[in-house]
Amino acid sequence: METGKIVRPSKELIEEFRHLGVSTIGNVLDDLGISGIIQNIKPIYPGLRFAGCALTVKEITGVLGTYSNEDFKLGPVIDSAQENDVIAIDNGGHQVSTWGEIASLAAQMRGVKGLIVDGGVRDCDEMKELQFPVFSRHVVATSGKTRVKILSMNTVIKIDGIRVRPGDILVGDGTGIACIPMEVAHKVLQDAQKLNQQDQQAIGEIRQGLSFTEALAKFTKI
Repeated sequence: METGKIVRPSKELIEEFRHLGVSTIGNVLDDLGISGIIQNIKPIYPGLRFAGCALTVKEITGVLGTYSNEDFKLGPVIDSAQENDVIAIDNGGHQVSTWGEIASLAAQMRGVKGLIVDGGVRDCDEMKELQFPVFSRHVVATSGKTRVKILSMNTVIKIDGIRVRPGDILVGDGTGIACIPMEVAHKVLQDAQKLNQQDQQAIGEIRQGLSFTEALAKFTKI
């Protein structure tokens, strides 16, 4: 397995992103001309949220018996994870499970904040009991054993067509997932906080009687 390097953002920076919605971040990314919204990878049940540092994994998939059990080693991935990481797995959208209950528990115990899989996961009910934030393209019972091979960790991957690099910041909620490139993370945070403050002010004034038309005129980013 190829293993690249990862430079993690500060815990303080990640914590600030936990207070922001993906829609708000998406508006800022649009303003900056950055394609960073992952559209088609959804939480396996409602109410899940996360923010963290991308630990990336690239996989390939074949039919049953294509690979050996040794090719499908999630252990080194989970063992290398740190607190505030979000594990992002690029399995090319295949309907094969690459993750389940035990992997979720092990990751959760290491302080991992969430999982993104462009592919499949299983043990949905069990992961719900754990309250571990899992976002996936598919929920399937088909095992990845002898079907999936892990090619690399902490290299550039694509999730739903969006480039994700190790160390990028990932934020997920019920609307979608935002990937914030590491080099613009502070700018995105600053602009998103300003936009969020404006949104909250607009909500407050609408509750006090301001019309939506008036709000649109007053708050240009609504």
